[in-house]
Amino acid sequence: MNIKDFENKFKNFNDRIYFNYSLKKLNWFNIGGSAKIYFKPNTLQDLIEFLKLSKDEENFFVIGAGSNVLFKDDIFEGIVIKLSKNFSRISLLNENTIIAGSGVLDKSLSEFAAENNLGGFEFLSCIPGTIGGGIRMNSGCFGTEFKDILISVQAINRSGEVLTIPAKDIIFDYRSCNLPKDLTFLSASFKGNKKKKEQIKEEIKNLKIKKEKAQPTRVKTGGSTFKNPIKHSDKKVWEIIKNSIPSNLQFGDAVVSDKHANFFVNKGNATYKDMKKLIDFVRDAVKNKTGITLDLEIILIE
Repeated sequence: MNIKDFENKFKNFNDRIYFNYSLKKLNWFNIGGSAKIYFKPNTLQDLIEFLKLSKDEENFFVIGAGSNVLFKDDIFEGIVIKLSKNFSRISLLNENTIIAGSGVLDKSLSEFAAENNLGGFEFLSCIPGTIGGGIRMNSGCFGTEFKDILISVQAINRSGEVLTIPAKDIIFDYRSCNLPKDLTFLSASFKGNKKKKEQIKEEIKNLKIKKEKAQPTRVKTGGSTFKNPIKHSDKKVWEIIKNSIPSNLQFGDAVVSDKHANFFVNKGNATYKDMKKLIDFVRDAVKNKTGITLDLEIILIE
């Protein structure tokens, strides 16, 4: 289907849909070409109607903050959806339960919990991205993951059907879960434990200090590039990479951070090809040195 056909098909969404939309500013790497279709629904009804109309389109991706996504340099022949601010609301259901839209930033949920004297969310202050991406990846740090606080998730499938899925029915693994890839997360409910606001904020402060010491900040990066190979080594992946590659490794403007070897950085005008060369080189170097095949934590959209 060409662009004209798409324009006719989706004419009712004229102020929420864009064609050949640049993806560079939608991700932290600041890399990428354009999306054939980019849709930003204002309401749940918008999203339901759009999904029903587009259910035959195979290439489909929902983007949150774009903190762990790498887009190819040319056109993504498919649909990219980014939920609007109307999917970024937070509320207190009861004294121990928070409901958050999937577009809520992880750090915003952490801050909201602190203001309401709810502990258990401190780790989120150090995770970039949104609630939707955090659930999909079972994101975590400092010993806590999304699965530890999740009660249930509300999602919508490609047919426009809204589902509520209890956490007990989801199989979580290290940086993954078994929920279908074609589900779009709408919101989630989370459990906390009563705790003094001052204590929570002090813990958040200490976690942020720890993070700042170990990881690069204010640079164009997708965060952790590879998953820790927990089934094959007791070492962290950054240690394995550091011991497997030459210093000052670089392809174009794609470089390995000198502060944390699992953070790959666009230091200027790196392209997808540059970053992909760097990823492949590091993966091969680690395989040759240790016999370990590293799995990506960032998501490649090709």
